[in-house]
Amino acid sequence: MPDSYSNEPKKINVKTLRKFKKEGRKIAVLTAYDFPTAKLLDNAGVDCLLVGDSAATVVYGYPNTLPITMDQMILLCQAVSRGVKRALLIGDMPFLSYQPSEEIAIINAGRFLKEGGVEAVKLEGGLEMVGLIRKMVDFGIPVMGHIGLTPQSVNKFGGYKIMGKTDRQREYLLKSAEAMEGAGAFAIVLESVVPEVARKISESIKIPTIGIGAGTDCDGQVLVVSDMIGLFEEFRPKFVRQYAQLAKIIRDAAGRYCDDVRSGKFPGPEESYEG
Repeated sequence: MPDSYSNEPKKINVKTLRKFKKEGRKIAVLTAYDFPTAKLLDNAGVDCLLVGDSAATVVYGYPNTLPITMDQMILLCQAVSRGVKRALLIGDMPFLSYQPSEEIAIINAGRFLKEGGVEAVKLEGGLEMVGLIRKMVDFGIPVMGHIGLTPQSVNKFGGYKIMGKTDRQREYLLKSAEAMEGAGAFAIVLESVVPEVARKISESIKIPTIGIGAGTDCDGQVLVVSDMIGLFEEFRPKFVRQYAQLAKIIRDAAGRYCDDVRSGKFPGPEESYEG
């Protein structure tokens, strides 16, 4: 872990995030979907790891997040949880795992904690989810909210839109954030929200806001790790900054391997056992 993190708590929890906000310390969040990546990100000092339903596109190859199932998400959470020691681990509740009823939502959220090994869940939606968030928190399930562009509602929106441009949207987002804080949410993701609106929300609530395409004034930022390391090439959102280009590295390495196999250069004596 970098020296700059040597004095930080060994294990981050929901209270730690509120403390970070109070101190003005920005929160770094990334997604993770497998054991080795989770371990590397945890060792690097990432504060929160989200097993995102974005796995639908970057792991399973679906065109959007809607098809991924609870069972698929639980398996990913189990793998990630084995690689995490410091970061707060959050499971993303997939489409229709919480919308049908409070009972279904609580059962599925409980599965994330009991079977998946996560410490909190994230769900999409604003004012309409406040009652459910309160009930889940009352039952001991920490909840992260998610407002703005909510990808599970892509068909309702007619695509991926920037949120907070109209007075109605701004009022809904602000009221949603305040109500979700009141219901006990420990943090809120703001996705594709106009920066001035994200700033106002961040200033109006005491729980952290985690931005993704919502400007610099959120209390933290989250990216899909596959985008951040340049592994996913199908599309690249405007808000992504690539810190590596692993797709090219992997493709080049695989090409050299194929060449060595076909030419008889691999395996060599150093990769072979003696009789």
